[in-house]
Amino acid sequence: MKNIIKLLLLLTGIMVVYSSCKKTEHLPFYNNGTPSVLTSSVSVIAPVVADSNKAALNLSWTSPKYATDSANQKFIIEIDSSGRNFSKEKTIVVNGALSKTIIAKDLNAILLGLGFAYNKAYDIDVRVTSSYANNNEQYQSNVLKLKATPYVTPPKVVPPSSDSLFIVGAATAGGWGNPVPLPAQQFTRVDSVTYERTFFLNGGQQYVFLPVNGVWAHKYNVADGNVPGISAGGVFGLDLGNSNIPGPANTGMYDIKVDFQHGKFTVTSTGYYALMYVPGDYQGWTPATAPALGSPKNDGNYEGYVNIPSGNSYQFKLNTTPDWSNSFGDGGNGTLSSSGGNITVPGAGYYHILASTASKTWSATKTTWSIIGGFAASNWGNDIDMTYSPTNNNWTGTIITAAGDQFKFRANHDWGLNYGDNGGGSLVSGGANIGDASKNISVPAGIHTVTLFLNNSGYYTYLVH
Repeated sequence: MKNIIKLLLLLTGIMVVYSSCKKTEHLPFYNNGTPSVLTSSVSVIAPVVADSNKAALNLSWTSPKYATDSANQKFIIEIDSSGRNFSKEKTIVVNGALSKTIIAKDLNAILLGLGFAYNKAYDIDVRVTSSYANNNEQYQSNVLKLKATPYVTPPKVVPPSSDSLFIVGAATAGGWGNPVPLPAQQFTRVDSVTYERTFFLNGGQQYVFLPVNGVWAHKYNVADGNVPGISAGGVFGLDLGNSNIPGPANTGMYDIKVDFQHGKFTVTSTGYYALMYVPGDYQGWTPATAPALGSPKNDGNYEGYVNIPSGNSYQFKLNTTPDWSNSFGDGGNGTLSSSGGNITVPGAGYYHILASTASKTWSATKTTWSIIGGFAASNWGNDIDMTYSPTNNNWTGTIITAAGDQFKFRANHDWGLNYGDNGGGSLVSGGANIGDASKNISVPAGIHTVTLFLNNSGYYTYLVH
């Protein structure tokens, strides 16, 4: 019996050894894929608007030879401006196909999305990245160098045929007066459908855009000024009823961009002005409706101009809020005090008021304004007096100029306080002569009405008409 058992164990061992030595069949082996070779139907692409729905570009590429059905292959077309190494690329995903036809309007949208300007040819790079559907085993094709030109699609709002755009309204430095101060209230034309510029805006007021300065026949405005958030931008159009555009709540400088292509505008603050209100008996001691001084740098130093008419006591206070919660009075010897009495000026007049919550000081200087310059009636020695309008709250004067004449504004026939324009239309103390075309504007020969706007909170401008 024992011998039989030993024999069986021996046979079992032999079978195990034989089995372990037997060769297995070959397992299947799959090669890696290869980069596709990309080709294009054209090398220069310049469609026109009439071709918007037509094929503009046909791209095709060779198979990457993945070990899978073509339906499980993914291809990403990458397009970018040449030289950026596809760092800001726009992409199109294609599944299971070895070609893609891109129509003109889709390609145009890609080009504009890359920041390209209308009607300008750009060099672009195009490639295809292949992979399995799960993004594994990616290969990049060769890079095609093409030249493409975006076209202008019909804008949602017809741009001004004047190729100019202006801002007017109570929110602006010039108020609702039309024509408006130039160049302070004229947009810069970026391209045929885009205008942009930084403007001073009085908080809580309104405005519209004009295609022609001095003409009320047409305006760009909003359909409903009560739409939430419209003061920061939104949809606009031409002659949309009587709704003005609501301005921002805070006084300051704002960048306004008007996009006729998409029919939208945006308003972005570039710096708020801190305000100091000047309530007094001349206006009923009401801070909320009082004139305001401005602090463009928000540093506690304020300045501005206030007209105090004859009558009453010529007293006022200085409030940093449009109420009585933060009021300053006269602390004596030109100082401010939160417990001080009313500030008093000698009599009626147009006062230049300076106040500082940092140094706790104030001053008020009565001013009249004149024009002095190189024109014949002045020759930089004779002042041409300006007239103040209480209704319009501005100063006007008339001068006769020859080509190339320049001038400045000054107070009280003295150079101690004078304004010029260093560029952009805003006035600064001691600024460049007005009429210097290299720095501000060119004043043509002729008779001109000159308007001086000092009524805004620390921002001053002018109009030569």
